[in-house]
Amino acid sequence: MTVASAFEFELPQELNATHPPERRGVRRDHVRMMTLNKETGNVKHKRFNELPDCLLPGDLVILNNSRTLPAILRASLKRNEMILSAMIEVRLARRIDDARWEALIVAGSSKLGDILEFSPELNAVVTNENSDTPLKTILFSQKGFELLNIIYSLGEPVRYEYIDEPWDLDYYQTVFASQPGSVKMPSAGRAFSWELLFKLQQKGIQLDYIQLHTGLSYLLDDKYVHSPEDNYEEYSVSAMTMDRIQQTKATGGRVIAVGTTVVRALESAAKTGVLSGWTNLYIHREFSLKLVDGIITGFHEPKASHLDMLTAFVKEDTLFSAYHQALEQKYFWHEFGDMNLIL
Repeated sequence: MTVASAFEFELPQELNATHPPERRGVRRDHVRMMTLNKETGNVKHKRFNELPDCLLPGDLVILNNSRTLPAILRASLKRNEMILSAMIEVRLARRIDDARWEALIVAGSSKLGDILEFSPELNAVVTNENSDTPLKTILFSQKGFELLNIIYSLGEPVRYEYIDEPWDLDYYQTVFASQPGSVKMPSAGRAFSWELLFKLQQKGIQLDYIQLHTGLSYLLDDKYVHSPEDNYEEYSVSAMTMDRIQQTKATGGRVIAVGTTVVRALESAAKTGVLSGWTNLYIHREFSLKLVDGIITGFHEPKASHLDMLTAFVKEDTLFSAYHQALEQKYFWHEFGDMNLIL
């Protein structure tokens, strides 16, 4: 399916947020927030801690409780008991089950049966490869929580070229993250603090949680076109949460998703009737949203599929006009950047 928007813009390098807000002297819940009225196109410029003033009692805010993994690991590559490469980078892409992952083996030409040695207590064997993608399936020698504990002890978070320093994993976590599994932070939730969550509840604004584990979307090689429909991610929505959504809408409340991951999970469940599983749902301007009324998100780079999703909420011209204002107002982009409320 080709529905991607033709909208392009120049993102000045100085608007890439290279440091977490806390390292810039700003509380995580005091980053800037641009609000966009999806009906009128009206734009206002606020701070994120003013979010309770933008919502109404009875509204339902849904967050993604997936916890970020340090998904970059280092390993020795062995074949037939011989070490071919002493130290290569392995990027976890998505979990298949308790012991198997799809992974990007960055350096070296790995083959079926090759062994990756991460530490004396952890190795993995390459069990599958696909010529259509650089991702390989690897089977770890540990599984479940034991595997996750070792990954947390050995790995480092995925960071992109605009990030200058290897920030600690804590900077890549939301305060409410509880279920390990994302290889990239579900970053729209980063700006929330416990204090802000409490203030929302004090005002009568409901909170609930779903789970979607983000996958590795950038494969370090531009010859591999990785479309949203190629990106399968694991999600889970409880029946209780779905009931709460229906009750909220029935009583005139609005459902506000915190991030594109929440939109993808909820709309996948609505479209298929399946509350947990894998989704490759691509949401774009022709997609009719069934559950979500508004979104809290960061600012997305030119040509990103996340921009396509936003056009399901608001007309392209309205969105792009607001984005030009964000550029003029020098909002920060990416996971350590500022926020955008579309409602």
